[in-house]
Amino acid sequence: MAARRRGAPICDHRALPRLPVLVAFVLSAAAARAELLLQPFAADSALPPAPWHVAGLPQQRKPFTRFSVVDLDGRRALRVESNNSYGNLVHPLILPRPAVHLVWQWRVEQLVEGADLRTRSRDDTALKVCVLFDLPLARVPFVERQLLRLIQAGSEEPLPGATVCYVWDNQLPVGSELANAYTRRVRYLVLQSGTQHLHEWLPERRDVGADFVRLFGEESRQPPPIVGIGIGADADNTHGHGLAHVADIVLEP
Repeated sequence: MAARRRGAPICDHRALPRLPVLVAFVLSAAAARAELLLQPFAADSALPPAPWHVAGLPQQRKPFTRFSVVDLDGRRALRVESNNSYGNLVHPLILPRPAVHLVWQWRVEQLVEGADLRTRSRDDTALKVCVLFDLPLARVPFVERQLLRLIQAGSEEPLPGATVCYVWDNQLPVGSELANAYTRRVRYLVLQSGTQHLHEWLPERRDVGADFVRLFGEESRQPPPIVGIGIGADADNTHGHGLAHVADIVLEP
């Protein structure tokens, strides 16, 4: 359901001296609301709490990547294990104005051997954190638009018009940008690479609107609404195995 819009109030110049206080209050309230948008990983459950849910390919027959909540280094973390599998853990939401930062910590225990995001035959990754954008179909190139409609017809999961995925890759240099080998509706930004920091928690903070424009700017210079956050891993193309963890994932203004 779309967010309800109200008309802008008429400015009362007598209220101007109080504006800094009002702005600070509004920003504090916005921060509190944003941090509550993503359901935290519960301390009393081994399963990710709703509305987090596992999503795969349309009519998927291959194994699903396994997601569970564990205690690790004194924090509740999402354990992501791919074993000749594919799958994403998705948290739907509605954020009409994506002027936010996505903040999280992640660590990889085992990279998927032989993975290479540049090729279909080895298009796997041990860990990715994704932002799903409701890019209007009118902005999507014609051929990709028709393909998206065709896939959506056979899928129970809503398909976003654009997805930005932050990746911990095997070999690509940090800062690499590339499209998914199967669809340009998903585009990658490599934030970590290689084995140097395996078994270490690394913090990340991304301006998701700016990253959308960075990767999809030729289609829209205005970031569309965010409709979900996803955490995923896959090893179905290499028939390999990967293991990673994610913790403290929040949205902040």
